[in-house]
Amino acid sequence: MKDWKKTSVAPDTSIKETMAVIDKSSLQIALVVDGQDKLLGTVTDGDIRRGILKGVSIDAPVKRIYYVSPLTASVDDDVKTMKRIMKEQSISQLPMVDQAGRVVRLVVLKDVLAGKKRENPVVLMAGGLGTRLRPLTESCPKPLLKVGGTPVLETILEGFTRKGFENFYISVNYKAEMIEDYFGDGVKWGVNIQYLKETKRLGTAGSIKLMPEKPEVPFIVMNGDLLTKVDFEKLLEFHINNNKLGNAIATMGVREYNMQIPYGVIRQEGNRLIRLDEKPVQRFFVNGGIYVFEPDIIDLIPQDQYFDMTHLFDKTMEENLKTVVFQIREYWMDIGHKRDFETAEGEYGEIFWG
Repeated sequence: MKDWKKTSVAPDTSIKETMAVIDKSSLQIALVVDGQDKLLGTVTDGDIRRGILKGVSIDAPVKRIYYVSPLTASVDDDVKTMKRIMKEQSISQLPMVDQAGRVVRLVVLKDVLAGKKRENPVVLMAGGLGTRLRPLTESCPKPLLKVGGTPVLETILEGFTRKGFENFYISVNYKAEMIEDYFGDGVKWGVNIQYLKETKRLGTAGSIKLMPEKPEVPFIVMNGDLLTKVDFEKLLEFHINNNKLGNAIATMGVREYNMQIPYGVIRQEGNRLIRLDEKPVQRFFVNGGIYVFEPDIIDLIPQDQYFDMTHLFDKTMEENLKTVVFQIREYWMDIGHKRDFETAEGEYGEIFWG
């Protein structure tokens, strides 16, 4: 499912410019929309070729040649329905429109067919209050805030589905009904979603105990306010390999964090200055909010008590249970602060669709 705006053109755009849009997007289609994003038609190489054979100049507006009755999907259609439409009609792209005919997504066949299926559950933590993002979160839970026109939690979900994950638990508390109404049972994305409903604050690890049954395979836990391009498949395989080699019960995704000291830092022996480092950069590895756990980790989490991830990892170390770290080298952004939220908004198109 691609960023359709990369493929959009206005009806007065020249055929030549439309050809450039089709070529740049590599999706072999352009969507012709009006100023309110309402779908007017589509253009493919075939439409352009037929127009040229009829004597239409490539400098003419694309409204001379676009196809006015394209097949579309509804926002209520699930992945299976869209897959069936594309297969039956032998098409590779399918615009998804809302009830007003406005484009909301471009579905690409190779995306819905891609990847092997994974049975490993994914737990997405979406129950936070989002206090640091107020007033944005006063009427909307943080995971539903939109970056690049898409709710953050939906971007996370689709990142996992592209790697074949299809069993999800979403931990909810603050404005839980909004999240449940938006994602439902997951059928729209071709996945299964269940909800871990916190009746009181349980911390960043406590809600894991709400899973209806202990998984039989390793599972992933991720904060619901992260945008990242990390390869979840590689993360899982890294954990599995370390478990086989050394019985690792947990893997923590870590991110390098650089902090520049804004002053010259001195080193001295007694009262003698021996070195001056001007504004040095300190480098650390910090918790990236993405984890892989063996099922037995659940036994370390107390029932119905506030319990953070820090408490959980302290527990693994106290009991001498092996924990390993996986370095996240790809794009990673925590949108918990307004500044980072605004940065992510500016970077989204380039990072995720560039």
